[in-house]
Amino acid sequence: MNKITEQPSHHRHLEQKSIQEITALINHEDKTVALAIEKALPQLNLLIAHITHALRSGGRLFYLGAGSGGRLSVLDAIELPTTYGIEKGIVNVVLAGGVDKLIDAMEQMEDDPNAGWQALEEKQINSKDIVLGISASGTTPFVLGALEQCAIHGITTGCIVSNPQSPIAAAATIPVEVITGPEFITGSTRMKCGTAQKMIFDMISTTTMIQLGRVLDNQMVHVQLINNKITDRAVRMLMDKGAITDYEAAKTLLLEKGSVQKALEHISAANN
Repeated sequence: MNKITEQPSHHRHLEQKSIQEITALINHEDKTVALAIEKALPQLNLLIAHITHALRSGGRLFYLGAGSGGRLSVLDAIELPTTYGIEKGIVNVVLAGGVDKLIDAMEQMEDDPNAGWQALEEKQINSKDIVLGISASGTTPFVLGALEQCAIHGITTGCIVSNPQSPIAAAATIPVEVITGPEFITGSTRMKCGTAQKMIFDMISTTTMIQLGRVLDNQMVHVQLINNKITDRAVRMLMDKGAITDYEAAKTLLLEKGSVQKALEHISAANN
């Protein structure tokens, strides 16, 4: 395979450049990320369809990764129960070294080809679930070993990789290859690869939640009322969707029912 992610940067003698020159060059490189994702949209759409089907059928999603990509998947997963009101445990992360070590650089843990599958087994992985392997290189043993075991056990898998024709892509049921090219700093895949991964996680989780009915129009009607800012936003959402003009009345109903969606269902039932 051709490890494009390890090829030399297109930019030389960076230590001689000004702040203005460096930021302009990084911004130029970042502009190419969305175009790389665009080329991968057909496979990404297929992957999202399988994820949606799995969650709708009572299965779970497991992000499986190491390094920057794995840590970015944690950031995506922890937002979903609050933003969309889903139960904890529906979207999960298996991170090399453990999610509890998120702020530590545990890159050495990614070299164990058995650890990923062992962690999935501890989560009682089964054929209803879907596993998404994350590896910029497409060769991370922690991810590759787990995806190979998933195939043996009849578990659907996807992957996000940034090199073509990688072992992880070959092992995945639905591979997504996003070829972002050499990094600005040679081999620093937390940059363009990481940006692509973050954008893709946003696409996956947001599209899946919309498909599962967790969004009405363009609003988070299942958002959890965890602070004043979100509660105020939800009250105004309810006023708009429920044709309520009294802020305090809308807030009282919202707090009683627990979410905008449940409050709207109450209004609908009362009017029928």
